[in-house]
Amino acid sequence: MEIVVGTKKWSSWSLRPWLALKRTGQPFKETVIELRQAGASEAEIAKHSPSHLVPALKDGDLVVWDSLAICEYLAETFPTAKLWPQDAALRALGRSAAAEMHSGFSSLRGECPMALEVAPAAVAISEATQKDVRKIVERWNQLLKRSGGPFLLGDWSIADAFYTPVATRFRTYGIHLSDYGDTGAAGAYCERLLQTPEFLAWEADSLA
Repeated sequence: MEIVVGTKKWSSWSLRPWLALKRTGQPFKETVIELRQAGASEAEIAKHSPSHLVPALKDGDLVVWDSLAICEYLAETFPTAKLWPQDAALRALGRSAAAEMHSGFSSLRGECPMALEVAPAAVAISEATQKDVRKIVERWNQLLKRSGGPFLLGDWSIADAFYTPVATRFRTYGIHLSDYGDTGAAGAYCERLLQTPEFLAWEADSLA
C-alpha cells in the first residue's frame, strides 16, 4: 500500500488520511510531492492521482483519491483498527462532523492555512473566521459531552484525523478557544490532538 501526499508542513488534506493509515499499524510506502512548484507539482501528482490532487492511496491496481474516501476505504479494509466506533449513533455523528470539516469552514481554511513551519503568533482573524471557530468549538463540545472523550467519539477515530489540521491552525495563529465559547474541554482536546504519536511523527518529518 502506498500513500501519496503533499508537502507535509502545508498539506492538511494529506495529513488526515495519513493519520488514519498510520493508525491501522499496517506497513505502507509514502511518496511526498513538493507543492507550490509552479506547474511541476501538478505534473508529478498527475502520475499518481486521477484528480491531479493529493492525497491518493494506492492498493495494488486500485487508486483511491480524496481524503474522506481514503479514510472510509481504510476503515473498511482494516476493521480491527476501529477507525470508526462500533456504536452506530456515534459513528453517524462522527461521519457528520468529518463531512462538515471536509466541505465547510472555508473562511478558517482560507485565512489560516496549515503551516507547521510557522512559529505560533496571535493574529487578527475576520468575522467569518471567528464564526467558523465558534462553530468548531460548539461541535467539539457537543461530541465530547456525548462520548465522554478523550477524543470526539471516545476512542480516536477518523473524525479526529479530520480536525487535527484545525488544531494546528489554532496553535499557529494563536487562536484561544476560550475567546469563542470554550470552557476548557475543547482546548484540552485540541492539545490532545497535537500530542498523539501519529501527529508528532508527521510533524517531525515535516520539519526535518
